[in-house]
Amino acid sequence: MQLSKYSMGVGDRFGHQARAQLAAIIKARSLGVAIAPVWNKSFREHSIIGTSPCDVRAAVTQAVNAFCFTGEYHVDADHINLKNVDLFMDASDFFTLDVADFSGKPAAAKDIKAFLKKHADLIGKNLEIPGIKAAVAVTAKEAEAIAGKYLLAVQEAGKLYRHIESKKGAGNFIAEVSMDETDLPQTPVDMLFILAAIADEKIPAQTIAPKFTGRFNKGVDYVGNLAQFKKEFNEDLAVIQYAVEKFGLPKNLKLSVHSGSDKFSIYPIIKDALKRFDAGLHLKTAGTTWLEELIGLATAGGEGLELAKDIYAQAYKRFDELCKPYATVIDIDTAKLPKPVAVAKWNAEKFCSALRHDQSNADYNLHFRQMLHVAFRIAAEMGDRYLDALEQFEPVVAQNVTTNIFERHIKPVFIQ
Repeated sequence: MQLSKYSMGVGDRFGHQARAQLAAIIKARSLGVAIAPVWNKSFREHSIIGTSPCDVRAAVTQAVNAFCFTGEYHVDADHINLKNVDLFMDASDFFTLDVADFSGKPAAAKDIKAFLKKHADLIGKNLEIPGIKAAVAVTAKEAEAIAGKYLLAVQEAGKLYRHIESKKGAGNFIAEVSMDETDLPQTPVDMLFILAAIADEKIPAQTIAPKFTGRFNKGVDYVGNLAQFKKEFNEDLAVIQYAVEKFGLPKNLKLSVHSGSDKFSIYPIIKDALKRFDAGLHLKTAGTTWLEELIGLATAGGEGLELAKDIYAQAYKRFDELCKPYATVIDIDTAKLPKPVAVAKWNAEKFCSALRHDQSNADYNLHFRQMLHVAFRIAAEMGDRYLDALEQFEPVVAQNVTTNIFERHIKPVFIQ
């Protein structure tokens, strides 16, 4: 099973927007750009909402059949580990191997020694990597430090991969290695040694998700040094192309940008780099569909607007509970959150202007947006009240979902 050059991870927490999401993919195909949609939903999200991986597969199948879609698509077991992966076996054909819990913890001393010996040709020499201006030089001490941080994590990824392979069969699924949910970003040199370890573990990874410099907060723009990101991203692409040849990794191995949704300021950098290297990309969690549902409900007015306001009012009261699991990927200034009593008086235009990610709009409030991003638990607890509203206002909600994915994410990154 081969993942195409361009792919996009899309989330559909409540299982109602697969058709609207697929419509954006089909629109891109009409312009000659094939992007494989990858529907993702984590174990935590399933637990909160009360769904199963099979529900995701069913919703996707229904959407695919409705459009008679013949293109490539996948269902992702998102950020799984050995404790929960079996729940995803039947429904998923894309597995994000999340080994962040092991990053920074050292492997056995003998394993580190053997790894460094095997890859001695990477150490103490000037490595000429096409696409990187200066020669890459790694001292023995630096190599040992890198192996100490990441070798165990890749070994655990190998265990997880082989467990999945024993159930699914070789070649019947796509593997992504995720290193992004760690404390420190990986440098391109780190990436080189990580890819060496992945090859040693015989993981046929088709995407790898490093942690980049800067903040990749949920549903809002990138925060960081754009020049530094540009340097890292381009050098990572160079390292991947080098590693594919040197270590025999899959030819279609590509970078995955996690929490890539709404990172508008880095999209031009990504697009230019993809063109320069003729490289592929997996843009994960793109489109913030749950927030587009809220915008669609608010746009509809009446009960839809009142429902959206109610979700915010309840979320505001439960700030600590809702934000704690996402503390590393949100930055909310509570002083800049509007009071629910004020929001209660807003009309549809005001609510949508505060929530929609349009930085040219003076009413846009990134703190309000992040608060609602983590408030999907409130909607889940509403049960039929929320789901019935999605069905009642489906046309306006779907229009927002499709437009957002195509205009704000596909066009800036993939349409040349």
